[in-house]
Amino acid sequence: MSEVFENLVKQAENYTSTLFTSAYRSLAPDAGGPVRQLFGDISLLALGSELEVEDVVRSFFEQLFPVVYRRVIDPDATAFGEDFAECLRVAGNRLGPFGGLPKQLARRLGRSVPPAQVFLQALHLGIEVINTTDHLQYTKECRRALLKMLYCPHCQGLTRSKPCTGYCLNVMRGCLASVAEVDAHWREFVRSLEDVSAGMQEHLDLEQALFGVRPLVAEALAHAQNNGPKLSAQNSIPLKAPERSAEETFSSRRREFINSLRLHRTFYGGLADQLCVGEVASEDGLSCWNGADVTKRWHREDDESPSGEEKTAPDQGQVKLPLPEEVLLFGPAALCHWPSLERLCWLAALCKNSVTLCGNQSDETPPCLLAGL
Repeated sequence: MSEVFENLVKQAENYTSTLFTSAYRSLAPDAGGPVRQLFGDISLLALGSELEVEDVVRSFFEQLFPVVYRRVIDPDATAFGEDFAECLRVAGNRLGPFGGLPKQLARRLGRSVPPAQVFLQALHLGIEVINTTDHLQYTKECRRALLKMLYCPHCQGLTRSKPCTGYCLNVMRGCLASVAEVDAHWREFVRSLEDVSAGMQEHLDLEQALFGVRPLVAEALAHAQNNGPKLSAQNSIPLKAPERSAEETFSSRRREFINSLRLHRTFYGGLADQLCVGEVASEDGLSCWNGADVTKRWHREDDESPSGEEKTAPDQGQVKLPLPEEVLLFGPAALCHWPSLERLCWLAALCKNSVTLCGNQSDETPPCLLAGL
């Protein structure tokens, strides 16, 4: 998804650049730098930078104003050095050459960047958790139980015998008991990610905001041109937005990702079952290793203990793998205390019903974003 996002930003940057290469060609040589800087800063914002949207937009138009003044408003100016350009940059806010368009762009980006920022940061958190649980060190008791289950039959020449399903489940569930504790938190994480993704619609959709930069910049340039001391006869050439297939859009890729993630909602809770049934254990009805000998099936004296708790495999004991601190911090309450992800909780809760809270069509910042600012 990070690569898809980077491609999205690059496409929006190229689309905005066409405004200068087609409609305002005289600006093209000097406008490329400010455009690249703008979209580079937007990308950093979405990835968690502490930059402010208003500062990013203000910087873009401050850099653009000297270029517009020299090439469009007063192309006959002779004394145009760096000092004069700096003077124009400083005076830009006071003169307001672009009208209210910079503030309008800042509002649009200010609404759409935070949800995208939360979504991308949440993906990194999920990767963190997966990587952490993927490199756990098993305890001595667990290693002994696995050795007995997988390799002890070989010592008796039973090289083709696989563990019985019940025996395998008992050992693997014991070894992965602590990992399974992540399951409830992982389910909540996936659900919250679904809510955040569902809230990234319409004016909260960063994709729409990014491709909306070009028309707003075009309006800003026209405003500066029409209100300059010397009007240029140059006319703006309207360009259609680039046509892209549904598969190329960030929203479609995001939906595709969420749909695939739903299939793994119970990953941690069912990990032991997946390993045994899918790979390790013998198929039902076949001869299998029960921890002592080969039998048609694995027998236990009683399926449940008097207290109702399942017994462990012979000589296995209660094999349990302690989780490192990084994974223990993965609970929903702990999520709210992660500095980079404190918005995940309130955004998921407040934007769950995007129609009622995040469906505001006005230019005002919706309540679900105000709550976290």
